[in-house]
Amino acid sequence: MESWGLAADAEPGALGEHFLYFAYGSNLLKERLRLRNPSAQFICVALLQDFKVDFGNYQGVTSTSWHGGIATIVQSPGDEVWGVVWKMHVKNISSLDEQEGVGNGTYIPIEIEVRSQEGKVLTCRSYQMTDYVPAAPSPQYKKVICRGAKQNGLPSDYQRKLEEIETNHYKGPVKAL
Repeated sequence: MESWGLAADAEPGALGEHFLYFAYGSNLLKERLRLRNPSAQFICVALLQDFKVDFGNYQGVTSTSWHGGIATIVQSPGDEVWGVVWKMHVKNISSLDEQEGVGNGTYIPIEIEVRSQEGKVLTCRSYQMTDYVPAAPSPQYKKVICRGAKQNGLPSDYQRKLEEIETNHYKGPVKAL
């Protein structure tokens, strides 16, 4: 495992002046992530084992940006989540936390271990919603995730799995990319 020599109290995924971030939802799409986090650099496609992607509304309240459930990861033995590892400057932790709604409790930062397609284990920062009611995503949100998965070359069977996600059929505008 690549430990990066982290201190026990280091930020999740910290690596000197940079940290590694594992994206599995809308931040798979480079253009979306870089809106607020311009230092993001693609490192690799990676696998998070024994987790699955779920969609929901934080405390049962529908997202006013996406108009449907938003992605989270939950432990699920035998399942897997494919995503992208981004290298980011530590100055972007606060903007990434803000984008993920850490301040209002929507997501919490977590430290996870993912495996690159070459087999390298990486310790990354990611985010998890802990108080949510399951809900289908809007078609627009799902499209951003699927575009990001294609843009970064996630495995084709996983891309098909994302394409098969049922949406809530929302037809109005969304505020996000």
